[in-house]
Amino acid sequence: MRFIATADWQLGMTAHYLGDEARPRFAQARIDAIRSIGRVAADRGAELVLVCGDVFESNQLDRVVVARAFDALREVTVPVWLLPGNHDPLDASSIYRSKEFLEGCPEHVHVLDRPGVHLAGEGVEIVAAPWYSKAPLSDLVADALADVEPATDVVRIVAGHGTVLGIDRDDPAGISGPALEAAIAAGRAQFAVLGDRHSTTEVSGRIWYPGAPEVTSRREHDPGNVLVVDVDHQQVAVESVRVGTWTYAHHQAELTSEADVDELERWLSGLPAKDRTAVWLSLTGALTVGEKARLDTILDTSRDLFALIDLWERHSDLVVTPAEGEFGDLGLTGFARDAVEELTGRLAGDDAQAARDALGLLYRFSRDGAA
Repeated sequence: MRFIATADWQLGMTAHYLGDEARPRFAQARIDAIRSIGRVAADRGAELVLVCGDVFESNQLDRVVVARAFDALREVTVPVWLLPGNHDPLDASSIYRSKEFLEGCPEHVHVLDRPGVHLAGEGVEIVAAPWYSKAPLSDLVADALADVEPATDVVRIVAGHGTVLGIDRDDPAGISGPALEAAIAAGRAQFAVLGDRHSTTEVSGRIWYPGAPEVTSRREHDPGNVLVVDVDHQQVAVESVRVGTWTYAHHQAELTSEADVDELERWLSGLPAKDRTAVWLSLTGALTVGEKARLDTILDTSRDLFALIDLWERHSDLVVTPAEGEFGDLGLTGFARDAVEELTGRLAGDDAQAARDALGLLYRFSRDGAA
């Protein structure tokens, strides 16, 4: 059978680091990803869509997020199965038990609200391991599989959420990879889909993290995908299909000349879909005040185009030193000349960053005025 594996939709994610202009666009992209997943399911003839945890960013969301999610889900033409994860567990405040969810949920959308086997179609079962709190104390996947017997007349898919022990962090709810592989080898299931890791990751041939359909962090290696899975008792085929439209990039550059600044400008200019791209820059090296002023102009212009341009201060070390005659060519006198001398003297002090920024601004304003 063929199905679509996905996870970590994180609907309602705020992305506080984005500006007011970009944030709504980012939120809408997560809703649009549902429609993209539905199109992949229809185009590939999938029997169902399985979402393994963190469908919602939290259990406390504006009802608009739920309403828009349902509007998008109505366009998906196959059954959709939702697994509660650590962000949206089935606790007392669960979004899955809210009035908005219960009254608005489309008929073809199902919540995996109990551990164990769920009939998902003719000859297809899902072994679910939903979260009931944010801090479970056992391997929920192993618990869900504990009483499941091997079967040859159905295809079983494990739906889990959490870290596989040894891949990321270790915790009491960590999933034992060897135990899960043993369960699959014994015929208690044929494939396992896991959520929580936002990068598409193959744990083993029959155990996969599909990753988040839209990027959520600059540290993610391969987000923005869903998996098209063909599976039976004998074989499995997994294809990663991109559905994401946002890109997060961390770019490191050493700047020691105007040519290096030009190269950074070309790199930024070459990035596509700038309105859906967030860039964190780690810049090192040494520039003159004029070169730094040109860099600041490039970054200011880029901020008008990109969803985010951020100078990652903790990973940057850019020294700015006035070149000989650099300010003299501008013909500064009086207060402006005195300010240059004072700020230059502070470049080696505790407020060096503020002095560099002030020199750069003074240079830009003086240059523009001279022009």
